[in-house]
Amino acid sequence: MKSLRPLILTMAACFLVAGVIVAQSPASSSQVQTGPGAFTNWKKEKPGVLRKITVADLPEPYATLPVANAPHIVPRPANAWLQALPGFKVELYATGLDKPRLIRVAPNGDMFIAESHGGDIRVYRGITKDGKPKKSEVFASGLNLPFGIAFYPLGPHPRWLYVGNTDSVVRFPYHNGDMKASGPAQTVVPDLPGGGNSRGVGHWTRDIAFSLDGTKMFVSVGSHSNIDDPDTHPLELHRADILEYTPDGKDFRIYAYGIRNAVGLAVNPTTGQLWASVNERDMLGNNLVPDYITHIQEGGFYGWPWFYMGGHWDPRLQGKHPELKDKVITPDVLIQPHSASLEMTFYEGHQFPSKYIGDIFAAEHGSWNKNRRAGYEILMVPLQHGHASGVYEDFVTGFVLPDGSVWGRPVGVAVAKDGSLMVTDDASNSVWRVSYTGKKTQPEAHSGMLAAAAPPPTEMSAIYAGKQYFDAAMCTMCHTTSVGGDPKMISLANVGSRLSRQQIVDTLHGGKVSLGMPAIPASISSKDLNNLVAYLQSLKGK
Repeated sequence: MKSLRPLILTMAACFLVAGVIVAQSPASSSQVQTGPGAFTNWKKEKPGVLRKITVADLPEPYATLPVANAPHIVPRPANAWLQALPGFKVELYATGLDKPRLIRVAPNGDMFIAESHGGDIRVYRGITKDGKPKKSEVFASGLNLPFGIAFYPLGPHPRWLYVGNTDSVVRFPYHNGDMKASGPAQTVVPDLPGGGNSRGVGHWTRDIAFSLDGTKMFVSVGSHSNIDDPDTHPLELHRADILEYTPDGKDFRIYAYGIRNAVGLAVNPTTGQLWASVNERDMLGNNLVPDYITHIQEGGFYGWPWFYMGGHWDPRLQGKHPELKDKVITPDVLIQPHSASLEMTFYEGHQFPSKYIGDIFAAEHGSWNKNRRAGYEILMVPLQHGHASGVYEDFVTGFVLPDGSVWGRPVGVAVAKDGSLMVTDDASNSVWRVSYTGKKTQPEAHSGMLAAAAPPPTEMSAIYAGKQYFDAAMCTMCHTTSVGGDPKMISLANVGSRLSRQQIVDTLHGGKVSLGMPAIPASISSKDLNNLVAYLQSLKGK
């Protein structure tokens, strides 16, 4: 019976929609900007706008002339502030940093930030009632363009803090609560290909992530150039790759290749898949080639430099390596070209509405190679069962002034211990905090078949566990839970608004035999049932 549970749960969930809320049609695909309308610039970027770019939407190379349009950075005017969706609040958490880049949160909640150009790793602790840090220290200094930060081993009690220098990986002894390194750096990987620090002289950032089982260390290394052929340019050796090592720096191999610049790495905490946020090539026009966010296939080839998604040859290297053409992997989510997608993170907090649990947030640093600026925002990628549909959403905007001047450029994103989203900004030398202050779903009293169950856990932990159970049961084979999802799927986006808790329970227990959908088995545990119902009830169609 245990092996049948995923199938039975899926069929019961299908009845939940088909048998009860059939009058509620799925979200219209017109809510998602598609085709030419999916391409954007800063004037069109607004919180809540959904976009989906596909390979079929890509223009021909040089459809528009290549441009160099670097941002004009100005101080933030007093009346300029970031925009977010209703219910969200944006606050200035910290100022006066030295070009803050990547940010990662330690298990105890301390926030570690790479001040790359100064060679420092800074740490902030806590959030006061006024939304400011309680304490700040420099954890380590004297590093060589540090960027990636990772704690090892995974879990509540790491012993090391790893740092990705531009030409090496080092680690420091670490215990929860350390705000200064207790010992010197130990070199783990001494010979990463080094890069410069500006356009044309190499991508210099090196991010680090560990597999969930702790056996693999992934290191991203961007290309040395925009489009140089590695066949004739030895400086591209072991670049535009994601490299794999053991945590002690041994057993080197190339995990995936043809990835021009995977600035941000993250491992999906539910599926264990490695994901990356990638900057693609320049100088082919305003809307070519898209940046992207994607899960990374082991051994996968993503095209650079000879091809780009869809098996398209780059015209500057036309005819080279035809044997690779059919191996080019199309990424999961294509993002407006030249947005400069940097750090990404999975939302595991308990403050935002439950629909965000497990979704991706990413920082778009902003274009320099487009006639009308694009990027300069935080975007959100909704996931279903750990998979992306290709849709992404403008989440936080406002870094560009009405005259096109730029006061802020987001780089890093991380989820604070309280569930708020922290954003580093290397133009205003600040850290921003996005919190949710809107109305939150309250669990209803349970009765009937749930009356004998143990009291439900706290709302958000139950919702998170319920989503994991929902995904594991493969309910997403039939259903979408996001507004603007696949119109061919049966929408559960507002089931929590349409049905009470008891109606959801009764539906799951009742089944619909005439539709081939049996009742959920009585053997389901109280905990699993409570969690599943909490998750379904949280879907409010927001």
